[in-house]
Amino acid sequence: MSDLERAERLQIMLSAEELVAVENFRFEKRMPSRAAAVRELLRRGLAAEGFTLADPSAKSQDYGVVRSGARPGQGRNSRKDEPT
Repeated sequence: MSDLERAERLQIMLSAEELVAVENFRFEKRMPSRAAAVRELLRRGLAAEGFTLADPSAKSQDYGVVRSGARPGQGRNSRKDEPT
């Protein structure tokens, strides 16, 4: 399978306001499709939270479902003064 093929389908429901926001982003960034815009938003959101793509040679035992550079309790949103 080439890098351009996508074998998985993800369906989501959006409110009218959410769809307008996605469409505005898409047109402002000159994205070719809604799907491309959503993929870019997902990529940006995950990157902003410190999540990266997994190393293709890594084994499942090397990491959890989503790989993160931060250890639990060390993320941007963790606060020591909040109970866990």
